[in-house]
Amino acid sequence: MIEPPESQLPDFDCRPCAPVSAEELNDGCFCVAVDPQALRGELERLLPSRGISESLALSHAHLFASLPVYIPGSIIKQIASVITAVEEVTALPDYRSTVLGWAPAIAKIDPDSPGGILGFDFHVTADGARLIEINTNPGGVLLNAMLARAQRICVPEHMKSATDISRVEPAVMNAFRVEWQRQRGALPLNSIAITDESPTDQYLYPEFLLFRELFQKHGYNAQICAPDALDYKDGQIFLQGVPVDMVYNRLTDFALEQPGNHGLRAAYVASEVALSPHPRAHALYADKRNLILLGDSDFLSQAGATPGSVDVLSEAVPSTQLVTPENRELLWKNRRKYFFKPAAGYGGKAAYRGDKLTQGVWADIADGTFVAQEFVRPSERQISADSKPLKVDIRCYAYQGEVMLYAARMYQGQTTNFRTPLGGFAPVLTVA
Repeated sequence: MIEPPESQLPDFDCRPCAPVSAEELNDGCFCVAVDPQALRGELERLLPSRGISESLALSHAHLFASLPVYIPGSIIKQIASVITAVEEVTALPDYRSTVLGWAPAIAKIDPDSPGGILGFDFHVTADGARLIEINTNPGGVLLNAMLARAQRICVPEHMKSATDISRVEPAVMNAFRVEWQRQRGALPLNSIAITDESPTDQYLYPEFLLFRELFQKHGYNAQICAPDALDYKDGQIFLQGVPVDMVYNRLTDFALEQPGNHGLRAAYVASEVALSPHPRAHALYADKRNLILLGDSDFLSQAGATPGSVDVLSEAVPSTQLVTPENRELLWKNRRKYFFKPAAGYGGKAAYRGDKLTQGVWADIADGTFVAQEFVRPSERQISADSKPLKVDIRCYAYQGEVMLYAARMYQGQTTNFRTPLGGFAPVLTVA
């Protein structure tokens, strides 16, 4: 368990802060909850074994925020109900046939597993939480588990962590075991490869190290590699001559189409490796076009969703539409009302606020597959009495409709970026 060094925590008395609302706490409570330097130090102990010498204080100065984000308990309940409703709807035959109709061919392969941990991203408004997007390889679950362990709650009678931190790592391991058993049955799982393009160059590479450590702690041979290091031959994936049973897939090539991923793709198509997340999961959950359906009450009702789920999703999912030649002129005219996202986008890449669009970017959007989502202004967190507030996203990690962990990301700019001083991942606390 990581604890902030007492010498680095100032004396404070939060009793005047409570009981007040989450909004008031976000506006005016500046008590130190976490020491980012201590967290980076804990991560750095993992780096020398991988030949990484650069200090995380330099390379990851804005990975962790020092202040928590407060949200009402009612929002936590609403988010949980959205996740339950999404799980219900994504299992409906009409929904599946529709989304698989615009998905790549590889998504038609059903490996018979849910597809791994999901990340549900929300903006919190005065009228409730709004589901902005769903991701199938969300980064940060183990980093945020570390962050939650390090937080200091100063008025526990009035506020508490939104996450039962003791359950996070067991839930993560259970997700991978279920993925393995659903894809490979009773075969023994011995080795796991954590795979991403140029993994040591990825900003969240420290989390790959945490996953490797977690897998090794549970008795599995775990390594980190680029996909082109995986050798597929004789019906088996190998990494440096050692058989690989399962691949934890952090790639953003969701259909495994790039040349360096062809070996992994061939093994997956032949059902000779367990892959999580897999292309079908991205097609069912994370393609941005799916939000068109998830927020459409008429479609949901016709597809057979329960009335409760229809109500939950039509309230939580902002209106979303496909950008087409027929509606382009009207969307451009009303662009300030929308956020434009590529259907297979991730991490805010090539996503644009309508009021920031240029004619040149608009022309590029015409050549791609984009959705226009009703713009939902994020909530804010004041980080000091005399500074500009930071924007806040809430991310919920979940598997099979069950919540694992709540986290926040604080940032400036159009999208979360880990480049904002005093921003980054933040603990989420609920207010009684």
